Amino acid sequence: MFKTCDRIWTNANLATFDGDIDQPYGALSNQAIGVRSGRIVAIAPMDRFDSGALSADVVDARGGWMTPGLVDAHSHLVFAGSRAQEFEQRLLGASYEEIARSGGGIISTVRATRGASVDELVELSEPRLLALLKEGVTSVEIKSGYGLSLEGELNMLRAARQLGERHPVRVSTSLLAAHALPPEYSDNADAYIDLICNDIIPAAVAEGLADAVDVFCETIAFSPAQCERVFQAAKAHGLGIRAHVEQLSNLHGAALAARYGAWSVDHLEWLDEDGVEAMAQAGTVATLLPGAFYFLRDTRVPPIQLLRKHGVGMAVATDLNPGSSPLASLRLAMNMACTLFRLTPEEALAGVTRFGARALGLAGEAGQLKVGMQADMLLWDIEHPAELSYQFGVNPIRQRIVAGEVKNV
Repeated sequence: MFKTCDRIWTNANLATFDGDIDQPYGALSNQAIGVRSGRIVAIAPMDRFDSGALSADVVDARGGWMTPGLVDAHSHLVFAGSRAQEFEQRLLGASYEEIARSGGGIISTVRATRGASVDELVELSEPRLLALLKEGVTSVEIKSGYGLSLEGELNMLRAARQLGERHPVRVSTSLLAAHALPPEYSDNADAYIDLICNDIIPAAVAEGLADAVDVFCETIAFSPAQCERVFQAAKAHGLGIRAHVEQLSNLHGAALAARYGAWSVDHLEWLDEDGVEAMAQAGTVATLLPGAFYFLRDTRVPPIQLLRKHGVGMAVATDLNPGSSPLASLRLAMNMACTLFRLTPEEALAGVTRFGARALGLAGEAGQLKVGMQADMLLWDIEHPAELSYQFGVNPIRQRIVAGEVKNV
């Protein structure tokens, strides 16, 4: 089975996250793993590996650990402007409302993003993407949501697509036009939803810019009824469903999104058991965002025990954005998920591999070391996979592999 491989890694310990392997991390020790044409085609113990008559490149992993490539399943990394001054103002006592009234808040990011060209958005966003890639990210979700107009939203998605073309990473895009109400629609939210459903979604689909839609279902954003209209339009155009829900209150947005077969629902601090049950029935992933929880100094933790009880998969992501989670480190998000939300290191690593992929509709493509999957993999100089959640700031990656090719940043 290895004789037709393009490249083979030997003497590797694998954290496969293959659900058919009844071991923590789906672990397999002392393995050979082979790839061909960008996909995993062979996995076998070293005592079954025959090195004779091979034409493949062979890499000796020397007992290192290999994991699936990391998946950051929730980011807003394309934007212009900075909110660092607002961070300082809040620490000096200014309220969010006071900052917003003075022209700050999300509208300041919207103003800066609308004023930037696609090329400028790419240039501004590239360092944030490279920071993620250096830590082992091979798949990343990038949202729009700071344009809040037809051209502004499309430009953000165009920049996201260009980033994916320029760098060795799979970029999944989400159209988050229903993120906030733009100033020009301040008195007519339903008319803005009309624009999203009738103009922005069709235009994004026509240009191949969006893989899914996302919404912010919250008292300060959009109502469940308005979000449902976006879901209906997305379904009509063949897009996946994602949603920011139950972050600040419980509007039962998780259950609503689950009824539409959502890939994931995100934040979830106010999620109740009815919502968890709806997610379990639909196979919807819970995407946890400890960076926002930390940065906003929140105190209400998502219902981790309920999610475990009902077998809901938990993804972990950075929520990289300028206002509430300026965090370009998925490894730090993993540590925060353990320390703040009490996930185990195995759950955290599953959250940025197997369940991160599921949150992006990529369950058959990424997030596991398994025959048939795309060969997005990482080779780490670690003694145990728990180290990846335990320590951050030190990068033990030996090789970053995308579609079977070594693509170190």
